[in-house]
Amino acid sequence: MNSLLAKFLNAPRPVKRAISVAYDILAISTSFYLAYVLRLSQLEFQFSPPELFCLSTTIVISIALFIRMGLYRAILRYIPPQAIVTILIGIVASSFAMIAAGFYLHAFLPRSVPVIYSLIALFLIGLPRLLFRNLLQFFSPKGNANIIIYGAGESGHYLAAQLHKSVQYKPVAFVDDNEKLHQSNLRGIKVYSPNDLPTLIRKYNVSKILLALDTSSQQQTVNIIRRLEKLAVQVQAIPPLNDLINGFAQVDEFRSIQIEELLGREPVAPAKSLLEINITQKVVMITGAGGSIGSEICRQVLALKPAAIVLFERCEFNLYQIHDELSTLNKNNSATLYPILGSINNEALLENVMKSFQVTTLYHAAAYKHVPLVEYNILEGANNNLFGTYKTAKAAIAAKVENFVLISSDKAVRPTNVMGATKRLAELTLQALATQTHTTTFSMVRFGNVLDSSGSVVPKFREQIKKGGPITVTHPDITRYFMTMSEAAQLVIQAGAMAKGGDVFVLEMGEPVKIVDLATEMAFLSGHSIKSETNPDGDIEIKFTGLRPGEKLYEELLVGDNCEGTEHLRIMRAHEHAIPMVELEAYLAQLQIQIETFNHKEVFNALKQPFIGFNATTHTEDLLHYIRHTNVIPLKVNKQPK
Repeated sequence: MNSLLAKFLNAPRPVKRAISVAYDILAISTSFYLAYVLRLSQLEFQFSPPELFCLSTTIVISIALFIRMGLYRAILRYIPPQAIVTILIGIVASSFAMIAAGFYLHAFLPRSVPVIYSLIALFLIGLPRLLFRNLLQFFSPKGNANIIIYGAGESGHYLAAQLHKSVQYKPVAFVDDNEKLHQSNLRGIKVYSPNDLPTLIRKYNVSKILLALDTSSQQQTVNIIRRLEKLAVQVQAIPPLNDLINGFAQVDEFRSIQIEELLGREPVAPAKSLLEINITQKVVMITGAGGSIGSEICRQVLALKPAAIVLFERCEFNLYQIHDELSTLNKNNSATLYPILGSINNEALLENVMKSFQVTTLYHAAAYKHVPLVEYNILEGANNNLFGTYKTAKAAIAAKVENFVLISSDKAVRPTNVMGATKRLAELTLQALATQTHTTTFSMVRFGNVLDSSGSVVPKFREQIKKGGPITVTHPDITRYFMTMSEAAQLVIQAGAMAKGGDVFVLEMGEPVKIVDLATEMAFLSGHSIKSETNPDGDIEIKFTGLRPGEKLYEELLVGDNCEGTEHLRIMRAHEHAIPMVELEAYLAQLQIQIETFNHKEVFNALKQPFIGFNATTHTEDLLHYIRHTNVIPLKVNKQPK
């Protein structure tokens, strides 16, 4: 039996279809004959030419209908029980074809024959297909990995039905929060309470739980995942049910739960008017367009149908990547894309670009943001983050750009590192420029860490977990605010639309997250346990490496306490003390000289001015030694006499 099945299953698709068509021709002929036999109550019945022509016509039309309805495209082992409806429709249509042929060919066709024919044909054509499907599934190898499905709703039912055909996975239990479903059976699989999970995992040696949640809110899903984390099993989700049914995804395309889904909040619908006002049918420029937040702003801007996007980036590869991606997304060429290579310290180039393309809105995302690197590169950090912003702003004023939005950082608040100090100075410089007379509206948006951005702990932890650990955390008490990339970009665009001039917008980041908890959670989501004194047999160890130069235990978003809400729930407007441009100009001029003469120590000391709030208490002796010994000291060369 197995050898026959193997031969059939290994046959080419055209051969299988030919066998199916041949069988259906035989089934239609047999049904036609038996319908007459049953109607006339005699086994020996001679068909005249009209009846034979009627049969031939019925066969041709029926097979054509079956082909049209896709009956021969279906794979027998996966044919669903609902396919019997398709077969029924085809047979009913076939019986009408018989009636029409009999009428036009003047064949002998009693009125009850088409009815009897339909019943017999349904039995001979539909039933064998379902029996053959079950036979194939019976002899097919069964899944050897036991899994539990969390969710006994429509998605769970569909998932179980599809996994029954799998050679890899075997569903052994359903789990659902609905008490009414407990102890019931779904497709022969029992439904249990979530409280039974530890027992079920041990009993069936389960290493994976699949989430099949139909209508759960994001918070409910997060709560479920957090309950599952402590069970030392891998938790994965299935594609949306509509995607599975419509063929956009396969049932075995499980995906791991991403940490972003646990740290993300219930989404707040963006205000369409705020998104569109500075972008739709306007020319938008993004500096640092190839960076993490810059590239996401590019994607969001493109979706809002601008007239053109100017992508300004100093890194050639990053610019190529974002331009290539946007070109693919911009299929209908709704926006013109201009990829421009250049530095934000080239004021003449910036002004020329803005004037040439008549830029209306500018999002300034270009910055050096990796704290330890900027600590060891003070001159370039200050030159790029402060003077690059200053020159970009002056170019925007000269080019009459209407809106200028600076992407700032929570590290600018009472900074303890050079990066934060330079970002704070950039904020103060824009606030000062906003008080002058011109047509550009300046604003800045301050927020915390963006998940999965370059340099974020999330991709770093993900790579460490993939390698089997250890996961490195600087301090057991360190906390950070986190926000998803897409939410941050949307809020930046909406905040910029509310600007009146010199505004400091602060994004509501939710609750701060302990980094050690983040690391632990990411390990659990990957199906690993944490190795510790209480659990020496754990999979992955967390190592504490000590705070890095300039790093603080926690971040803040406000310089003072004077903050008010806006028309958006997650955007606040901070009222902070600004410094007049006249006072800043002398300071900036002196700082520029120190940078140009490579005087690291004087630049470092200049950043410690009281109005910046830079508290460099976390600098290590090694860093101070580095700064002291990397001053460029002109060498005296003794000229030798000729």
